[in-house]
Amino acid sequence: MSKISIDLIWKLENGELVPGKYSNQHEITFTSNTKIVADSAPDWRGNELNTNPEQTLAASLSSCHMMTFLALAAKMKWPVKTYKDTAIATLGKNLKGLMSVTEIELNPKVEFSNNFSVDVSKMKEVQDRAHRYCFISNSLSKEVKVKIN
Repeated sequence: MSKISIDLIWKLENGELVPGKYSNQHEITFTSNTKIVADSAPDWRGNELNTNPEQTLAASLSSCHMMTFLALAAKMKWPVKTYKDTAIATLGKNLKGLMSVTEIELNPKVEFSNNFSVDVSKMKEVQDRAHRYCFISNSLSKEVKVKIN
């Protein structure tokens, strides 16, 4: 079993810990080379210039889905040149009435080299397999949509 870790640090900057008066800004260290400034989403008083947990959840899913897709494409000898995605996390209330990420939509765009192409139904099939095999996708309980254009 692999264990993956991050380090997180938050400090009270000014005053007291009073509802609505403190900053949620904090640092997350992934590796010695990768550190981000994180915050709550802008709708929850976060700084829009900082990363928020909902974005990092969408990024984690998008990244895992891409790596799983690339592994499948490599096995099928598909000459993938570029893979781009815009992942969208939707915030709302879940069935229990609690705030949650109610949906994550992936919008992968794959470009091939050597005039290679794949029809939409085959691309959908492989993207669906990537979704089923993705570690992060298998860790989520909410709906994930993968849109193929």
